[in-house]
Amino acid sequence: MERTMEEVCEDTCTGSELAADDWNGTRIDEQTAIDLAELFKALGDPTRMKLIYALLDRELCVHDLCVILNMTQSAVSHQLRYLRNVRIVKRRKTGKTVYYSLDDTHVKEIVLLTIQHLAHG
Repeated sequence: MERTMEEVCEDTCTGSELAADDWNGTRIDEQTAIDLAELFKALGDPTRMKLIYALLDRELCVHDLCVILNMTQSAVSHQLRYLRNVRIVKRRKTGKTVYYSLDDTHVKEIVLLTIQHLAHG
């Protein structure tokens, strides 16, 4: 793979001159890196993003989500199960009806900040 000049240091580069103790703040532990990658993997699917967006400001039942996304109940349930497993959405059951909402406000913040970032670029 060919590297451009922006990807490599000059031969005379001696680093950033950070003390060894200063490097600790720039490292991420392995489990956190794995968890972050899983979160972004979950957010990396357009169907799941549509589900999340539909839930930004309201709790919805599976039927409502099927209508909004024009998808089958099986397909919506499959995606919701995945999102629940990675703690992006939570569910509440009332009788036979299951309602879904975002697990916490952080998910909403991530989505809205990303939309702002895309509009900025």
